[in-house]
This record gives sequence, structure tokens and C-alpha cells, in this order.
Amino acid sequence: MYRRIRDLREDADLTQKQMGEILNCSQRIYSNYECGDVDIPTQILIRLAEFHKTSVDYLLGLTNEKRPYSKAKSKEE
Repeated sequence: MYRRIRDLREDADLTQKQMGEILNCSQRIYSNYECGDVDIPTQILIRLAEFHKTSVDYLLGLTNEKRPYSKAKSKEE
């Protein structure tokens, strides 16, 4: 997983500092996510997936399909 978030960041030509700003965290915290030194909170995983237009499953290594899933419909729809 950690390799994938680093590769996606690098593919987007972003620094760790820029990703930290996007996620509202410091460069150090983001670096810890990429290195696997700390677990990535669920909300951060979701934000990473949305930012990179992929799925959390892709980030976690559960699929090799980069394309995101279609949005779930709410019960009210």
C-alpha cells in the first residue's frame, strides 16, 4: 500500500509537503504514512483515493484496477 501512495504522489508530480497540505497534515505525518511508520486513518485513505481518482481497494492492494468504483447511491435515491 505504501508504495502505491508514493507512486501516485510522484506520478502527480507532488512533494510530500504538497500532499500534506492537500490532506491538512504536516509533511512529516505524510512521510510517516508513505513509509508505513503509522497506520493511515480511514478518512485519509478515502481522501487519498478521491484525490488520485482511484479506490481505497487499489490503495490497499486489494485490486490492481486503478479506476475508481462508481459512487454508491444513497437510500433516499
